[in-house]
Amino acid sequence: MSKREKLVERLLSKPKDLEWSEIVSLLESMGFEIVRGKGSRRKFKHKETNALISLHEPHPNKIMKIYAIEEITTTLKEGGFLGE
Repeated sequence: MSKREKLVERLLSKPKDLEWSEIVSLLESMGFEIVRGKGSRRKFKHKETNALISLHEPHPNKIMKIYAIEEITTTLKEGGFLGE
């Protein structure tokens, strides 16, 4: 199982300890580029489809909130990035 597949599996399990760095790694492996926003807001734009995911980078703790995990999952599913 590849690192990307492991991260997808982890994302779909909605863990309470998913870190920001894991999200960045997963989205970059899917062809998204990070675009800095104001303050802690980050946008991920897909290079080919221009799909957009807007997130708050958690700080000082780097653990993702459950609502953000659900938003990412929904957006990736709807965009066909998870193959479902």
